[in-house]
Amino acid sequence: MVMVKYVNLLNKNYIFSTGLGWSWLIIVILIIDFFSKQFIINNFQLYETLYLLPCFSLTYVQNTGAAFNFLSNQNGWQCWFFIFITIIICVILVLMMYAKSFNEKLSNIAYAMVIGGALGNLCDRINYCFVIDFIDIYIYNLHFPIFNIADFMIFIGTIFIVTINYNKKSF
Repeated sequence: MVMVKYVNLLNKNYIFSTGLGWSWLIIVILIIDFFSKQFIINNFQLYETLYLLPCFSLTYVQNTGAAFNFLSNQNGWQCWFFIFITIIICVILVLMMYAKSFNEKLSNIAYAMVIGGALGNLCDRINYCFVIDFIDIYIYNLHFPIFNIADFMIFIGTIFIVTINYNKKSF
């Protein structure tokens, strides 16, 4: 006889015992990302720059590609491709959070950072078919690719995930 475990996903206590209890962080990241992009859209013209520090400025750009403008010079199909990939990655990461205990803080924070950032950029792609980027870090004339809060969260969250998994391996 096969035993089937039924889980009541509406049971708040059960949800908060899993990594999904960290979902609030996803919402915080989405809110910060959304309002930072709205500030840029409402106060900057495309390619306008505001110099804040000798190595930091805000420059409004529209990225139709992915990191480092990957696939940005296509005919528009890449928008749907990135939407599809983002949804798949977010579903996988939500399932990974669900499988974790609430107490596995660093893993859950890392997953939430990546999901929050991915959803922030997903909202841009759905609304505009491009991502709003504006953080410009540079040294003299060497400019790093312009990015946004969502990109930063994805980057840091991914570093955490790789570091956690690397440290779990035994050699």
